[in-house]
Amino acid sequence: MLLPGIVILAAGSSTRLGQPKQLLEFQGTTLIQRITQIAVNAVKKPVVVILGANSSLIHSQLTHLPVQIVNNPDWPEGMASSIRIGLSALLYFSPDTEGVIFAVCDQPYITTDLFLEMISVGSKSYKPIVACLYNNVLGTPVLFKKECFDMLLALKDNEGARKVIQSHPESVEAVPFPLGVFDVDTMQDYDALQNKLM
Repeated sequence: MLLPGIVILAAGSSTRLGQPKQLLEFQGTTLIQRITQIAVNAVKKPVVVILGANSSLIHSQLTHLPVQIVNNPDWPEGMASSIRIGLSALLYFSPDTEGVIFAVCDQPYITTDLFLEMISVGSKSYKPIVACLYNNVLGTPVLFKKECFDMLLALKDNEGARKVIQSHPESVEAVPFPLGVFDVDTMQDYDALQNKLM
């Protein structure tokens, strides 16, 4: 069985929302607490949380969880800096890791079972990337095996995991995640999420 770690990318400033999306409440907890607990439940390898904007506010949400919290001072550069720092931190805490799952906190329907399915698919497939499929798009959460690490560490500016996925479509195994299409970028998104709970 493949033994990856999980890196949660939570360094952004939530500009479109107007407040830290990491601290929005959903199902009795904040989005950042929720995704972090789900990650902890899914893997034995380290869970690394990358913070940046509003890090002091968000850090206090995670102190009770067995995770490695890493601050990204270069978060304004874009997603690539968080991916590089997150993978480097995972390799520091677990040099023998066989892969990494990148996840974000604003996809509220991620579950532990989804992570476990991705790991199971990755364990059986010869392909080095396992990405979630929703709305005919491959995206996060996404698992990269170690043969992809150099490509991830070479990402720049606002390049994200999707650039690696799109550059190597033949290397991707897809896991259906229809609810992955829903993320929280605006207050309208959050209102819609709340209404679905009623």
